[in-house]
Amino acid sequence: MEALRQNDPRRFGPYTVAARFRETASAVQYLARDTVLDDTVVITAARPELAALPAFRRRFQAEARTADRLAGGWVQPRIAPRADEDADDRLWTAVAYVPALTLAEAIDFAGPLPERAVRILGAGIAETLSRVHATGAVLEGLAPRTVLLAEDGPRLTAFGPLGAAAEAEARTGGQLSVRLGYLTPEQVGGQAAGPASDLFVLGLLLAYAATGTTPLADGPAAEAAERIARTEPELDGVPEELRGLIARCLAKDPADRPTAGTVAAELALEGAAGLAKGGWLPEPVSRAVSEQADRVRGLATRTEAAADPPGGPVDTPDDNPADSAPGTPTGALHDTPDDDLADTPTEDPDGTPTGPSADSPTHPLLGALGHGPADSHPDSPGGGDDDPRTTRIGSVGSPRAPEPDRPTTQLSIPRERSGPPAELPTGLPPVAPLVPRPLPAPGDQTAPPVPATPAPAPTTPAALPALPPAQAPALEAPSRLAFDRRTLLLGGAAGAAGLAVGGGAVFVLGSHDSGPADDAKPAPTPSRPTVAGLPPRPLWVYTHPDAQPAPLTAALWLDRLLVLTSDTQAVGIDLRTGRRAWECPDGAKGQAALPVGDDLCFVAGPSEFLWLSPKDGQVAHRVAYEDQFEDAPYLKVSDIVGRSGAVIWFTGSHQVTVKARKPKKGKKPGRDTQVTASFLFAYDVVQRKELWRTPVPTGRESAAPAYRLIAVRPDDIVVRQKSATLTPGNVRAARGRAVFRCFDQETGKLLWTGSFGRVRPDGAAAGDDQGLLYAAAGDDLQSFEMPGGKPGWTLNGTAGSVFGTPVPAGALLHTTNVNQEVGAVDRATGKLRWQRSTEAAPGDFAPPVTLSPSGKTLLAAGRTQVTVFAAADGRRLWKFQDIGAQDPKGATVTAPYRVLTFGKTAVVQRDRIFYAFPVA
Repeated sequence: MEALRQNDPRRFGPYTVAARFRETASAVQYLARDTVLDDTVVITAARPELAALPAFRRRFQAEARTADRLAGGWVQPRIAPRADEDADDRLWTAVAYVPALTLAEAIDFAGPLPERAVRILGAGIAETLSRVHATGAVLEGLAPRTVLLAEDGPRLTAFGPLGAAAEAEARTGGQLSVRLGYLTPEQVGGQAAGPASDLFVLGLLLAYAATGTTPLADGPAAEAAERIARTEPELDGVPEELRGLIARCLAKDPADRPTAGTVAAELALEGAAGLAKGGWLPEPVSRAVSEQADRVRGLATRTEAAADPPGGPVDTPDDNPADSAPGTPTGALHDTPDDDLADTPTEDPDGTPTGPSADSPTHPLLGALGHGPADSHPDSPGGGDDDPRTTRIGSVGSPRAPEPDRPTTQLSIPRERSGPPAELPTGLPPVAPLVPRPLPAPGDQTAPPVPATPAPAPTTPAALPALPPAQAPALEAPSRLAFDRRTLLLGGAAGAAGLAVGGGAVFVLGSHDSGPADDAKPAPTPSRPTVAGLPPRPLWVYTHPDAQPAPLTAALWLDRLLVLTSDTQAVGIDLRTGRRAWECPDGAKGQAALPVGDDLCFVAGPSEFLWLSPKDGQVAHRVAYEDQFEDAPYLKVSDIVGRSGAVIWFTGSHQVTVKARKPKKGKKPGRDTQVTASFLFAYDVVQRKELWRTPVPTGRESAAPAYRLIAVRPDDIVVRQKSATLTPGNVRAARGRAVFRCFDQETGKLLWTGSFGRVRPDGAAAGDDQGLLYAAAGDDLQSFEMPGGKPGWTLNGTAGSVFGTPVPAGALLHTTNVNQEVGAVDRATGKLRWQRSTEAAPGDFAPPVTLSPSGKTLLAAGRTQVTVFAAADGRRLWKFQDIGAQDPKGATVTAPYRVLTFGKTAVVQRDRIFYAFPVA
C-alpha cells in the first residue's frame, strides 16, 4: 500500500480515497471511505489508458455482470452505484472491505494449509464453479492471487480474462492485449477452454495450497507448458486423502476430470460453509487477517481526521518507502504513519528501476472483479511485442501487420456482425486446426517459427465457429483464420485456433469487436455437446413478452396447459410446444387454474369464478361472488387455500353492519358500525355451488386471513394462518408460537386449535394423512402427533440452519434448509438417509423442493439456480442457471426460481422465462 500519487483520483462517487492499494494488470485498487455510511470499501478502477478502449470497457463491464450474477456466498457482491455515480465516465467498481489474505500471501507467510483448510478452500471454489458451469460458461479466473482466504471461507475475485490477466496493454489501432496466466493440456494442445479447464486449474490450486508448490506449472514458461502437456504431476507432498481427487482434476484428458459438483461433494459433503463453521484458517493466517483488519480501521480513522477536500492536492513523498514489518505477510497493510506511504520503485537484478508490476504481491483487499494477475513466474516471458510465445488476435484493418519473425497466428475479427453464426459458405474448405509447433528450448528467445502443418480436417463444419455466408472473409494463409467473435470473447480463441503457447496466451481484442457473447441467453442448439452436470436440453423455452405485465401466478392444467395470469389477462401455454395457445382478458389477476373434468379450466378472479375452455380460453361459465354467496354482499376472496378433488377451500370477507344498541331514555341513539366478517369456504367447482362456510378470525388490516394448507386427511383438513396476516393481538395471544386449526371436511366445523413445541408462526410445516406434523423448531426439524402435540423424533440442525417446508413422499420426508442443503429422512424414525448441498450461495431462505410425479427426481429451486437430485440416494444429477437479461444493458434478473412438474417434465420459471426439462 502506498500514498496517493499526484494524478490519482481523490473521490469515486460518495467514497473518499484513503490510499493506493496496489496496481494490477488492468486496474488500480484503492482503499476508500464513505464517511456518511461509515463504510470502508475497495475501489477497483480501470487504468485510464485501457478504459479508453471500447473493447476493454465492454470486457470490464461483462465481467462485472458475471460477478453480479454470482454474487453471494463466496463471491463478494458489488455495491450498487447511486444515480450520481451512473453519470461518472470512469470505469470502476466497489465492494465492501473483507479482511482476507490471498492464497499466495497465506502460503508465503505461513506455509501450506492443513488438509481441512484445503478441503474448505476447494469446496468453496468448486461450489461457485458449479454455478458457473451450470450455464455452460467457463470461469477462467482462478489463480493463487485471485482467491482470498477470509475468516468465514474463501472468496473468488476474478471472473474472466481481465480478472486473471498477468499483463494488459493498449496497442495501436484501438486494440487491447491481455496476457493470460495458467494453461491446461487442452489449451496447449490447441483446443478451446471448457468447464473441465477450470477443474484442471483448481487441481493446481489445491496442490499448491497443500504443498506450497504448483505441480507442472512452476519454472520457466516453456518448460511448464511442456510438462502440462506431457508429464504426470508429482503429488507425493499432497495428503493421501486428497491425492486421488487432485490427480483426477489434473488428468490430461478433460473427459477424465470430475465435475465441479463432484469435487465439492468429495471435499465437503455438508458444504464449505458447514465445514468452515467454528473457524478454518491456520492460527498464523487467522492472526494476520485480524491484524490486517486492525490496520485498516486505523488507516480509516486517520483518513477521516486528516481528509483533504474532494479533489484537493495530496503531497506524495518520494523518499520514504513503506517497509514491510518483520513477520507481516506480503501485501498486508502496515500500521505506519500516513506520510510513510510512498511510491515504492523496484529494481531489476541489474539495477534498472522499474515501476509497479502486475506480478507484485497482491494486496489482501481485492475488488469484485479481482483484476489481479494469475500467478506467473519470474522466468515467464514479458509482455508486449517481444514475446515469441504468444497468440495474437488482431482486428480487420489493424495498422499492425504480422511480423514474419514471430510464430504468431492472426485471428480476424469482423468489424460488424449481426445475427447468430451460420454455417460456413458453400464451397469454402473447412478450416483445419494447426498442429502445435515444437516448444522452444528453455531460455531460447530466438528460435525461428516452425510452419504449422494442417491436421486432417474435422468431420463436421460445426466443430469450428463459422461466419454468416454474406460476411465470411476469404481464407488467406494457413496462419490466418477467420473466427466468430463469440469464441474470442469467451476466451477460447487461442485453443480454438489449435496453437501451442508456452506459458501464456495473449488476446488482442479490436476496437470494433462487439459486446461479449456471454451476455446473451444461450439458445438450445442441436450441436451443443453434452457436459456432465449440465441440464438436459430444454424441450422448449417460453419468454413472456416484455410489453406485457409480468406473470403473477403460474399453474399447470392437467398435462396440457401452463396457465399464467397477470394484471391484464390469463394466458394458456401449450405444454407440448411451449407456444402461446390463447389469451383471456377476463382472467386478469386470477389464481389457481384447476381442472374441472377434462374440458374446463377453473380460475378464481378478483370478483368472480371463471370456467375457461382449454382450447381457446373463452369463458364457458362465470359466477360473480355477489350472486353466488348469499348473505355475503361484496365478498372479497383472499387466497385459494387448497383443493381435494372437485372441492376447493378459500377465505373471504365482507362488511357487516352492526346496529347500535337502543339508547336509554333521554340518551341520543348511537351510530351503526361496520365490521369485517371473515369465513373459510368450501366450494365444489364441478357443481358450482357452496358446500359450507365457517367463521374465522379476521386478519390484519380488517381483511380475511390468508391460510396455508398443512395437511389433507380423510375426514378433515389442517391449516395455519400466514404470519403476514396475523394481527398483533393474535401474536400476543399465541405467545410467539404458530396456531394450527383443524376443520371437518364435510361440515366445516372447527375441530381443534393448537400449537406444537417451539414452532413459530413463520416456521415451515407440513403434515401427512397419518396425523403427523413435521415442522421447523428453532434450528431443528421435529415431528409431532396431531392434535395432541406429543413430540416424536428430532433431526438436529446446525446453528442457523433453519429448515424449510419438508415434502412427505412414501416412507421418506424430503428436507431443505437455509444452508442450501436438501436431504431425506425416514418419516417414522427421523433417521437421516442422505443430505447434500446444492452448492448455491448460502441465503436467507431454504430452497423449495419439488418431487417429480414418479417420485424419482427431487428439484430444489433457489435464488440463483435449480439443483436436481436423485430422490432415492441424493446423487446430484444436474443444475440449471438462467443467465439473466438477454440485453447486455438490461437489468440483472434476481427473481428466485420456481418449479412445476407433470408427467416426465419439469417446468422451471425465472421471472418471465419458462424452461421445460425432461426428468425421471
